[in-house]
Amino acid sequence: MLRRTFAGVVAGAALLLPVTVVPTAAAAEINATTLTYDDSQAAEFKDVVAQGVNVWNTSVTNVRIVKASPGQRANIRVVADPGWPRATLGPVRPGGQVTVWYGREAVQQGYNKVRIASHELGHSLGLPDRKPGPCSSLMSGSTGGVSCANTKPNAAEAAQVQRNYAGSLVRQNADAGRVLVDAP
Repeated sequence: MLRRTFAGVVAGAALLLPVTVVPTAAAAEINATTLTYDDSQAAEFKDVVAQGVNVWNTSVTNVRIVKASPGQRANIRVVADPGWPRATLGPVRPGGQVTVWYGREAVQQGYNKVRIASHELGHSLGLPDRKPGPCSSLMSGSTGGVSCANTKPNAAEAAQVQRNYAGSLVRQNADAGRVLVDAP
């Protein structure tokens, strides 16, 4: 929290007034790392990918994910395919690029579509799998079970992404660049 002291003079006497400045969400967004995503190859999953992006944008403040303009090179490419969902482990940096493969096989088995998108985007932001794990852990992936509808990161997961994108330098994960497959 920022504290500022303002000095003033009242009838010849110095007056110090402490003022607490509380950063707003808008101020936090100004300092956030902005990443872009391309859903042009996400096929029928474009809407759930946008919902997954929204999950992260409402869960953390140090990074913002926005849709890339047509023709713009995106940091996160989303590609629909017939296999299991998988993603390149980040954290991706501005100027860098990772891929999320939104696999139809998990959808066909009944896994929650938005949870899949949020989970795979979590990998792009530097979160590894936490398997086995409970439904309350977004990064538990398929081990949360087919009935798991939790689409949001828990406090520890959100805090790790905050740390990954704290300050001017993005923190690098030792395993960054690996492709993580989320099959059970």
